[in-house]
Amino acid sequence: QVQLVESGGGLVQAGGSLRLSCAAAGRTFSKCVMGWFRQAPGKEREFVSAITWSGGTTEYADSVKGRFTISRDNAKKTVSLQMNSLKPEDTAVYYCAADGSFQATIFRAISSYDYWGQGTQVTVSS
Repeated sequence: QVQLVESGGGLVQAGGSLRLSCAAAGRTFSKCVMGWFRQAPGKEREFVSAITWSGGTTEYADSVKGRFTISRDNAKKTVSLQMNSLKPEDTAVYYCAADGSFQATIFRAISSYDYWGQGTQVTVSS
């Protein structure tokens, strides 16, 4: 079991930055691929980024590549998403998720993730 709590969301102007954090509880955190997803109003939840348990492999959605950076600290049981050059279209609720299968492969499908946080709102004004 992994419990996840996101923080760091807020209101920012276009071009600004935010750093989201996800605090995890549970002994198996360090074995999990961790991902960030987002859901804008009226849209389906979508993959944003993910990182393997070692931190050695990361993936990003094309829409955020070059602007967002994912990282993790297994000792502190946290995963972070640094978001720079934010755009109004980045406005969404952002969710942290854990893949409980303990595989070393990153999957982008929502169904691959077993544990989810409650989400944190990010609003980017133009």
